[in-house]
Amino acid sequence: MYRNIEDFIEDWNASSNGTLQVIKAMTDEKMDQSIVEGHSSLGWLAWHLVGSTGFFGGVVGMNIPAPGHGESVPSNVADIVARYEQVAQAVREQASQLSEAQLVEEIQSFAGPSTRGKLLRSFIDHQNHHRGQMTVLLRQAGLTVPGVMGPTKEMATV
Repeated sequence: MYRNIEDFIEDWNASSNGTLQVIKAMTDEKMDQSIVEGHSSLGWLAWHLVGSTGFFGGVVGMNIPAPGHGESVPSNVADIVARYEQVAQAVREQASQLSEAQLVEEIQSFAGPSTRGKLLRSFIDHQNHHRGQMTVLLRQAGLTVPGVMGPTKEMATV
């Protein structure tokens, strides 16, 4: 749970920068990569992270310019990258306007009553969860996995 906005923004910057690295590691040809047919694909997961940023932002009182629930996944990585960069910057800007009192204020959410600070933690956890799924799919697709949380197999020296 966040009790000061600087801690959230620091974590958001690290999380969103890592997520952006993972999205940029995708290729247009591999956006349909999924663990098995019918499961979430790389492209869908990346687009879900763009859209869910608007959802989580809205729950805590921010107005993030994210795609709506029914908006189709773009057919190229560049469009997803551009939209993700836009929503990530909007979170930085709008979160900086939240006060410490607002972070500990209890509000209604999709999970029942919670504080804004707890929901912001869940927001980052949600993003990191899906980013982890994407790294597995990147490797399965034969793409390079960026070292978001430390060196990856591709970065290791023998």
